[in-house]
Amino acid sequence: MAQQKPFVSQVWCADNGNGTYTNPIIHADYSDPDAIRVGNDYYMTASSFNSSPGLPILHSKDLVNWQIISYALHKQIPIDTFNKPQHGKGVWAPAIRYHNNEFYIFYPDPDFGIYVIKTKNIYGSWSAPKLVLAGKGIIDPCPYWDTDGKAYLIAAWAGSRAGVKSLLTLYKMNNDATAVTDDGKHVFDGHDNHETVEGPKLYKRNGYYYIFAPAGGVGTGWQLVLRSKNIYGPYEEKIVMDKGTTNINGPHQGAWVDTKTGEDWFIHFQDKDAYGRVVHLQPMLWKNNWPVIGVDNDGDGKGEPVITFKKPNVGISYSKACVFDTDEFNTDTLGLQWQWNANYQTQWSALMRGKNYLRLFAINQPKDAANFANTPNLLLQKFPAPNFTATTKLNFNCGNNGCDSKKAGLIVYGEDYAYISIAKKDCGYVLQLNTCTDMLKNSKEKMIEQHLLTSAIVYCKVNVTAPNAMCQFSFSEDGAHFTNIGLPFKAKAGKWVGAKLGLFCSADYGSKVGGFVDVDWFRLSKD
Repeated sequence: MAQQKPFVSQVWCADNGNGTYTNPIIHADYSDPDAIRVGNDYYMTASSFNSSPGLPILHSKDLVNWQIISYALHKQIPIDTFNKPQHGKGVWAPAIRYHNNEFYIFYPDPDFGIYVIKTKNIYGSWSAPKLVLAGKGIIDPCPYWDTDGKAYLIAAWAGSRAGVKSLLTLYKMNNDATAVTDDGKHVFDGHDNHETVEGPKLYKRNGYYYIFAPAGGVGTGWQLVLRSKNIYGPYEEKIVMDKGTTNINGPHQGAWVDTKTGEDWFIHFQDKDAYGRVVHLQPMLWKNNWPVIGVDNDGDGKGEPVITFKKPNVGISYSKACVFDTDEFNTDTLGLQWQWNANYQTQWSALMRGKNYLRLFAINQPKDAANFANTPNLLLQKFPAPNFTATTKLNFNCGNNGCDSKKAGLIVYGEDYAYISIAKKDCGYVLQLNTCTDMLKNSKEKMIEQHLLTSAIVYCKVNVTAPNAMCQFSFSEDGAHFTNIGLPFKAKAGKWVGAKLGLFCSADYGSKVGGFVDVDWFRLSKD
């Protein structure tokens, strides 16, 4: 895949254009970020749970301006399992590393174990997942190759599966990092002072082994660092960053990276509920062989997050670049911001050269579906900013029969969701607003309001406003004059993920084949 031209979002860009940046550097749900520097380039990956494709790869030249360049996981395995939505399951916190001229990603599936994939070309395809360590509840892996060539894997534990948490465990691996070779040794127990210690990242500096690991919980915790002269410990412990006087809760796990100019930085996330786990960048200094992350205003060796700060010195100034959000559908490839609600099936959509629109087909809902919880063919992207408007142009065709059972629309998706959709009834084309509360409890949708349309073409819009992610839907038949429909809907996070927005075309279970919607474009703007 070729490198792309910089995209500058209308709704969020961290680069202030004056040598400073404002956190979050990515105001979107890239949870559990891990990052590395390879030469002059920085690469990041993040959790992707049940979304497909999985394991996004982001690239930056200056740690502030990031773009998605690819995905490492084309389909999740086991294939049959992830052909259906698996909310909160799938790819948890991964680690990315570069070793012997190859990129590695180690990722956990809490129900199956630790997998590894690798590639020599980060813009190309990755190897098939290899199960390095089978087991239930083993999470948050990070590989480490020591200076003597020995390979290790450190991991944490999910109490929901393993029956225990707050432990960090170190395993030996074979030389090609495809299998662990022992039963592992616990190197840290957080139960006394650091409940829910997890997300370990293992490094070495000045003769010390360092484990960077958050503790205290995603929304309420702190950054813990452990150090020892021996990889197996005993480890000293120090809290190196917490919320302090800021409103940046957590702040949760991430990655230590450096610059060629000798600076150190730390990337982490903040849980912002419906907006997801957004990505922050903190300056990092060393004091008495301990890292200090953020700014240490009182000199106690413990930092707090920055909001606006001087950009990293990477030797060169780079142009603004942002994570994609808008898509004109003018090529034969979806924008990399899009993910499906399960492993993609080719028959769900068509995006062909010269057509300049995306066609989504009316795929039957799963049998006994009460709502969209188990609908795999939802095309979704992350909330990209605190305040934004998403607008799309739809042209609906219900096919030759069964029109009453088919619909297409714009959706805000989480454990609660809402959407506006176009359908064809006996009375003509109809636009409806539907909502669903607690979808994972098999609750049914409610139709809130409907309007007659004069044709199969409709413009659908949702305006999202902070701080509570309130969503006001509206529609138009001419693309200029919009009518609000329903009251504002409060977006709700999904299982371990933020709310998402996107597109769908569906049919009731048992409907006859036929029907589609042509999506001319999908645009994000400030208003």
